[in-house]
Amino acid sequence: MTSAADRAIGSRRRAGTSATRFPARLVYAFPLLILAAACSRGGSPAASDPAPFELAGRTMGTTWSVKLPADREGRVEGLREELVAELEAVEDAMSTYRPESELCRFNRAPAGLVSASPELASVVANALEVGRASGGAFDVTVGPIVDLWGFGAGPGERRAPSAEDLEAARRLVGLDRLGAIRAGAVGGPSLEKATDGLRVDLSGIAKGHGVDRLAARLAARGEANWFINVGGEIRAAGRRSAAREWKVAVERPSEGRQLALAEYPLRDRAMATSGDYRNFFVENGRRFSHTIDPRTGRPIEHALAQVSVVATDCETADAWATALDVLGPVEGPRLAEERGLAALFLVRREDGGFDEVATTAFRRFAAGS
Repeated sequence: MTSAADRAIGSRRRAGTSATRFPARLVYAFPLLILAAACSRGGSPAASDPAPFELAGRTMGTTWSVKLPADREGRVEGLREELVAELEAVEDAMSTYRPESELCRFNRAPAGLVSASPELASVVANALEVGRASGGAFDVTVGPIVDLWGFGAGPGERRAPSAEDLEAARRLVGLDRLGAIRAGAVGGPSLEKATDGLRVDLSGIAKGHGVDRLAARLAARGEANWFINVGGEIRAAGRRSAAREWKVAVERPSEGRQLALAEYPLRDRAMATSGDYRNFFVENGRRFSHTIDPRTGRPIEHALAQVSVVATDCETADAWATALDVLGPVEGPRLAEERGLAALFLVRREDGGFDEVATTAFRRFAAGS
């Protein structure tokens, strides 16, 4: 069945119509670090339960790591090279910092239909689906507005733009200007832009996609117990050991040192977190967050500090964490509950503390069901 994203610009078509990282600042609600923990169910770990074996490196302007049970060390020959190859494939397809990446070539292309790899077409289609389901709160075409506020990849000054400049940038942005056809469709996978100058940035979903690529590679090798972290996007399977579970500790919003707010077991699930409190500027006594609401073209000003989303795959968790962060403390929980999303919202109080708002699905996850 053809998805809504696949059909996005079908009517127009029928009518005839060497850096290596992702720009962390270009995405309008980038994922925060989710602190990884591996805690026992009954207190201190036994001396016979050694630390997990870990492979790690850098990708997409951040770090990645894969943890495996300690007894797997020495039995995974060639695994690191395979994982690095998966992450390199993501960057070659989706980086906005590699001029010859598939996405950069699409961004430079004039309006029209462009053939795409199945992976790129699928990620864009998924992004469009979350964008439409969130009423435009997640929009991978928002880059020109982010640049205008000074939060983009370039050296632009961080300042409030004029109304005229903002309106001009908004004319280059919009979900209805972008379409994606997945693999299997007539003519093969492709992307289409309806407007010259339209640019796509996948920083709000590509790290989650990278996590899922690593998960698929591990599964293909027969690994059943692992913990993946790419820039704070997490996915885990199985257990750390017979005695201990994999756990994640959600970070307490703070502009200073990192503090764990709560820990949760994570098995056969993914988690992503987005927030607005680490990247901002102050102009004339007013604080402007890097989190841009694509619907208004302006930084958010609500009281939501961060949101964590749990899903079966990290690509979904990543995109929805960004969307719900933009939607805020009222719209966000309402939509998450309607869609059955497992989401935890941390809302600022006037006394400096935080209220926790959890959806029904998140409460079930936290209870281990």
